[in-house]
Amino acid sequence: MSQVLDAPPAPAPHGPPARALSARELAERHGLSVANARPSLPGYARQLWRRRHFITAFATAKLTAQYSQAKLGQVWQVMTPLLNAGVYYLIFGVLMNVKRGVPDYIPFLVTGVFVFTFTQSSIIAGTRAVSGNLGLVRALNFPRAALPISFCLQQLQQLLFSMVALAAIILGFGLPLSAKWLLVIPALALQFAFNAGLAMAMARVCAKTPDIGQLMPFVLRTWMYASGVMFSLDQVTKGKQVPHWVHAALEHNPAAVFIDLIRYALIDSFHSSRLPSHVWAWALGWALLAGVGGFIYFWKAEETYGRG
Repeated sequence: MSQVLDAPPAPAPHGPPARALSARELAERHGLSVANARPSLPGYARQLWRRRHFITAFATAKLTAQYSQAKLGQVWQVMTPLLNAGVYYLIFGVLMNVKRGVPDYIPFLVTGVFVFTFTQSSIIAGTRAVSGNLGLVRALNFPRAALPISFCLQQLQQLLFSMVALAAIILGFGLPLSAKWLLVIPALALQFAFNAGLAMAMARVCAKTPDIGQLMPFVLRTWMYASGVMFSLDQVTKGKQVPHWVHAALEHNPAAVFIDLIRYALIDSFHSSRLPSHVWAWALGWALLAGVGGFIYFWKAEETYGRG
């Protein structure tokens, strides 16, 4: 018994004690990677392209479900902007008489309402793209930019339904069908890029601060009045002491640029002299600025969506 109690202690191991591995080092040792890690910008774009079928299907499903509970169903896709145009015609065309000096005022007005509604609805949908789909964001691994882009695609599909009614209105007022109508295709493509960029930017902002989405209807309403939707900016500012920079800002603001391009394409009496200078360059510039800028801005916060 004494021999056991008096046995010398075991010798200490040579060298410093082993350091406990961090969680990151353990993950790397066993081949684990961070969930939802932000890929490179080109890699992110490739992921989006691989999911283009999901984006299209998601947009179509949302559009179909939007009016599924209404008795008239998809008819509201056309009726809603037409009713808005009717209200604006009574207020601005009849009561305020801003139609004076504007040939083909009803096609002029309906075109402006339809085109601006495309931008307005895309931005509002973008404010809810992430915050309104947290279940999907937290459950599945996919590039989150697919959500605001799909909402913009949904609004484009709705606009295309409305364009059928717009074409009927234009032809009903005796305006001719011409090859200029094909200009609608590049104009809408540029507007879609612009809208998608703004929707992605608003999706990131409202994912962190949802209250900003409550302010957007007021901002968009002000923007609508400054974009010549219901009246001609030239007629309103004619004969008034308006600073040159104010007039230039009004006619080159992106909503006015896209509205003017589509009016020029569809309405025969809307001549090229009424377009701002270098209008296609302005449209391309706005599309690249908002589209690329919004995409990069959204991508930089990719790892944060759905957290908190």
